[in-house]
Amino acid sequence: MQYDANTIEEYIEQLPEERKIALTKLRAVITKNLPKGFVEQINYKMPGYVVPHSMYPGGYHCTPELPLPFMNFASQKNYVALYHAGIYASPELLAWFTAEYPKHCKRKLDMGKSCIRFKKMDDIPYDLIGELVQKMTPEQWIALYESKVKR
Repeated sequence: MQYDANTIEEYIEQLPEERKIALTKLRAVITKNLPKGFVEQINYKMPGYVVPHSMYPGGYHCTPELPLPFMNFASQKNYVALYHAGIYASPELLAWFTAEYPKHCKRKLDMGKSCIRFKKMDDIPYDLIGELVQKMTPEQWIALYESKVKR
């Protein structure tokens, strides 16, 4: 689902109450644990965290006028999604996350390449997400991104 919002507050305000609570808490966990340098903004019509042009002037290779995306979260039709580009680009980070997930959540991990889906709001492992967010700085993300994209 896409929401028409210019700010993250506007985005969250449009959600059903259960989703508002979950996404407000998810946002708080992310912003508390996010390494310095990432910038919070609406990105791809959802709340996101990017490496700003001031830190990485080249921007996103597909659309250079956009800052380098790193992580987003969204309320989709049947789930809440957390999109984390680092998990997609780093096999080590993916291995860590998939090994840790069962320690934090009783349900089976529902995941795509960079998308972690939560169908039940009470199953979102906020502590694990906080740990995940801490694992990559903007500088590390830039280096990993460049190693994957600019060969």
